[in-house]
Amino acid sequence: MANIVAIVGRPNVGKSTLFNRLTESRKAIVDESSGVTRDRHYGKAEWIGRTYSVIDTGGYIIGSEDIFEKEIRKQVQLAIDEANIILFVVDVATGLTDMDKEVGNLLRKSKKKIFLVANKVDSSARIHDVHEFHALGLGEPFGLSAMSGGGTGELLDEMVAAFL
Repeated sequence: MANIVAIVGRPNVGKSTLFNRLTESRKAIVDESSGVTRDRHYGKAEWIGRTYSVIDTGGYIIGSEDIFEKEIRKQVQLAIDEANIILFVVDVATGLTDMDKEVGNLLRKSKKKIFLVANKVDSSARIHDVHEFHALGLGEPFGLSAMSGGGTGELLDEMVAAFL
């Protein structure tokens, strides 16, 4: 089976920024507005000599007024089904939300290897905020900044080791 990584989470947690960081590209549109990413986007990435595919997904949400909500959820589910590893991105600036819990429940059902990524750790003061996400029961969160790249090395080391 190919090494395929899906990036999943609620809107505006930095999924597309992480996709661009991993693929060393600017293929995914990054915007502060919610709902910019609606379809799956594919890219290639490499870490310590290991290549893998990355799937960027739209923000998973339930109960919004977005007419595309159902289709976005379908695209997220397709990416989860296709991947062998899931990067579940949450936002330390916002903190744990009910929607994060919903996404966590969805991912738990997938039986896939899940890495919990606590994004937006843009200062040393925020590193302690990652511990709030232990409540999701998905293991130790990787605190990082997708924007600057800080902390991504540890995540990538663990991720490519899981490909073996």
